[in-house]
Amino acid sequence: MPPSTTELRRREDTDLPTRLAKSAATEQGAFLQTEHFDLWLTERWLANAFRVERIPFADLDLWYTEEETGNIRHQSGKFFTVEGLKVDTPTRSWSQPIIRQPEVGMLGILVKEFNGVLHCLMQAKMEPGNPNLLQLSPTVQATKSNYTRVHKGAKVKYLEYFAEGAQRGRVIVDVLQSEHGSWFYRKSNRNIVVEVTEDVPADDDFVWLTLGQVNSLLHRDNLVNMDSRTVLSCLPARGFGEPATEFQSALLASRDPHAGALSATPDVLSWFTGQRADHDIDVSRVPLGQVPGWIRTDDEISREDGKFFRCVAVRAIAGNREVTSWTQPLFEQHGRGVAAFIVKQFAGVLHVLVHARLEGGFLDTVELGPTVQCVPGNYHDAERPPFLDHVLSAEKSRIHYSTVHSEEGGRFLDTESDYLVVEADDSFPTDVPPQYAWVTVGQLTDLLRHGRYVNVQARTLVAALNALG
Repeated sequence: MPPSTTELRRREDTDLPTRLAKSAATEQGAFLQTEHFDLWLTERWLANAFRVERIPFADLDLWYTEEETGNIRHQSGKFFTVEGLKVDTPTRSWSQPIIRQPEVGMLGILVKEFNGVLHCLMQAKMEPGNPNLLQLSPTVQATKSNYTRVHKGAKVKYLEYFAEGAQRGRVIVDVLQSEHGSWFYRKSNRNIVVEVTEDVPADDDFVWLTLGQVNSLLHRDNLVNMDSRTVLSCLPARGFGEPATEFQSALLASRDPHAGALSATPDVLSWFTGQRADHDIDVSRVPLGQVPGWIRTDDEISREDGKFFRCVAVRAIAGNREVTSWTQPLFEQHGRGVAAFIVKQFAGVLHVLVHARLEGGFLDTVELGPTVQCVPGNYHDAERPPFLDHVLSAEKSRIHYSTVHSEEGGRFLDTESDYLVVEADDSFPTDVPPQYAWVTVGQLTDLLRHGRYVNVQARTLVAALNALG
């Protein structure tokens, strides 16, 4: 709600980009030295009991399979449902299981200045699908069913700073963003960053870190979770520092609105709107038990050809969760994925090649995705997605970022992708197919102020680009 005063306020916080840049340049925090992070994380691991095991569907507690539809539901009617989805486009059609979770989740990071430097309150959080179980998550990471305590468990810590009507300080980011459109049906999370000035002690499993510290951790495999990456990507473009390399100079120019771009932002928006308007897609929910080409056994639901993903069930124990033990279904991807931005310099300004990508679970037909987003093992040579071979054959000198990140561990089991930022060689074309476009990092950051423009994989790559300088 707007303030109940006639005093006008600045429409933009002109100091924030400089403050964010200072935090990103600060590699040692006020509370934890970066070199001591592994020790802190190990201590959090040892302080709690964690275990995950695969179980048959019949051993799911508080979950049941509907006789009529075959859908998998929670007895409370909350959390999520595994259903079927049928997708028809003019060029292809398919059916698949899908997770339907109509409630909006909360992903919130609390920030506060210490010694004149912004710090983020991050959490060591266990998720049953994380390959290493414990990863760095936002201050608050919870579904509505979690934070309204449908499970009758403990309260979500720090929720009061993000809840509606809370005296929550100054809002820096607050935007609805989609989750994986290939596996969720029209799912959104509220990505929110709130700055506070009062004293906020870090409870057990929480730690205050600078953006510079978090950025350094983004270069490590399976450490910063998906929910943290998406919130971090939504931060406003930060100020400009001193670049150390030609690539960093082009990256900094890419964030500068005065540096120019191949396409003006209104033209980018017009192209994207046209992509959404031109995609003719018919999506309908169907009973899970009637999805053709998928087989259900006692232990999994999978495609007849063994490709893409399967649905399984697990039992989890986590001593530091609101509920310390539970069972649930999870989706498990077959093989490691690839999510890559191809980047190219034009007149000293770095541009990113984005793909207007259609996924069956999106609310608005397409969102901007990475240049390449796939699991290579799912495709024969003739079917391989555009630019995949360019990414996989890139020389080491052209790979500016390469880290393995897992996807959302609360719904996906051991689901990893190689996240890459690859600079195009001189032979790479400027003219690209109509569903692709060259945009600057600044243009992508501006689009992230709006919901459902940039997909979750591309948001991880925006966070990666911000971690490069």
